[in-house]
Parts: sequence; C-alpha cells; structure tokens
Amino acid sequence: MSVASTNAVPSVASRALLARRDARTEPALMRGLIIGFAVTFLLVFVALPLVLVFSEALAKGVGFYFAALTDKEALAAIWLTLITAAISVGLNLTFGITAAWSIAKFEFRGKTILTTLIDLPFSVSPVISGLVFVLLFGAQGFFGPWLMAHGIHILFAVPAIVLATSFVTFPFVVRELIPLMQEQGSLEEEAAISLGAGGWQTFVRVTLPNIKWGLLYGVLLCNARAMGEFGAVSVVSGHIRGETNTMPLLVEILYNEYQMAASFAIASLLAFLALVTLIAKTVLEAQIEEGRHTGDD
Repeated sequence: MSVASTNAVPSVASRALLARRDARTEPALMRGLIIGFAVTFLLVFVALPLVLVFSEALAKGVGFYFAALTDKEALAAIWLTLITAAISVGLNLTFGITAAWSIAKFEFRGKTILTTLIDLPFSVSPVISGLVFVLLFGAQGFFGPWLMAHGIHILFAVPAIVLATSFVTFPFVVRELIPLMQEQGSLEEEAAISLGAGGWQTFVRVTLPNIKWGLLYGVLLCNARAMGEFGAVSVVSGHIRGETNTMPLLVEILYNEYQMAASFAIASLLAFLALVTLIAKTVLEAQIEEGRHTGDD
C-alpha cells in the first residue's frame, strides 16, 4: 500500500465523521423553531387544558369545590373507582407475573398465540370490549339465563365494571415484565434451585428483586388506566347513580346536566391523580435506568 493511500484513509474517515456531525447539527434558527414548536404544542394541548380544568373547578370558590367532591354521589364514584382499580391491579399483577414467567422462561406450543392475545385489548376498542361482556352476561347473553336463574348479577353491577376494567388493563403489567425477564434469563434461578432453594424462595429472593422496578412501572400504568377507563365501563355499568358510576362516568353525567363546576371538580381530581402518576412514572423510570447502568457495571 502506498503512502498516499495510507494518508488518505484518515482524511476519508475524518470527512465521514464531520458529515455525521453536520447531519446531527441543525442551524440555531432551525433548532429554535423545532424546540419552540414542541414547547408551544405541549403548552396548548397539555398544560393549558389542565390549567382550565382546575380553574373551572374552582370557578365557584373553594367551598363549592370541596362540597362537590364530598357529595354523596361523588364519594360513591370515588370509592367505586378506587375499589375497581385495586381489584383490577391485583388481578393483572397475578396474571402479569404468571404469563410473563411462562413466556420468558418456558417453550411450549401456542406461545406465539398467547403473546398475540395479550395485545388484544390494545387493538380492540374499549366499547367493543364492553359489548363482549354484555353478550356474555346480559339477559340474552351466553351465561345470562343461567345467572338470572341463580340470582347472580354481573352486568350493570360492580363485577362487570371490574371485569371490563381488568380486560382493558391486563397487558400493562405483563408487557413490562416479558422483555425484562427475557433479558435476565434464568441462570440465577437455576443457580438458586441447585443450591437447594425452593420455588417460592427462588421467586421472592431472586426473581422478584430483579423485576421489582419493571413490576412497579407496569402496576403504575395499569392503575392509571383503570382509574380513567370510560368506554368499556360505560357499556357495562348501567349508569346507576350512586352505585355503578365511576369518576369518569360521573363527570359525563354532571356535564350533561349542566353542572359544570361540579363536573370539573371531579375531573380535577382525576387530573390530580394523573399528575401524581406522571411524577411516580418519572421516578420509576429513573430507578429503572439506574438499575440498568448498575447491572452493566
């Protein structure tokens, strides 16, 4: 190889490096326009609506605001929302760990089908999900006659609300755990079992610490969706005031009755819970990222 060709190699590499840098570096004016557009979009479509929700909620004063939140129907809706979210998260926590463990640790027939079905609630409209439960548990549904004959009420009652909410939220936990468990593999569990640990000991002392942040992240997202679910719950609840109305349903009812301040008061509580969820999500993401860096070190 000649000296000229040897000297040409660094120059070509240098030009390629400069080209990549130039491709990633926009002029100051362009950077300002892009950042300004992003910030303006967030302010108009995210921050401003939140400010308006709280301002409308407090339009008639703090006293009216707390009176609206402590109204009998509002308290019933808040309690039902919290109960539904707690049960749904508990069910999805159990299902998520079991399904993620099965998919990540074992090979079996139908694994691809199971993985696909897990994403079904993401691709199906919540309203259609609610209609499915009507077809199953309604008076003319598949199980309807048998349930009526035995005096069991599923549809237009709390069980239907819990089932519908659980259905639309069950992918959140399992979808956070599957890639995490697949990345970690099963070497640590196998080592623990070879040293005499039982199945439960292995799960509590080895598996659970390794997936704790991903598990909490999935639970957080599941809880946020459960408290804000409207479509599926609206179909199966029956809108019985004081009994089967969750907070999102009560917001719609009050708004349709022109009780604007009361409607926005309930909506502001949902918005506050969303902000708390966002803060917790940010903290968990930081913990997950820190855990990944620690694992890499």
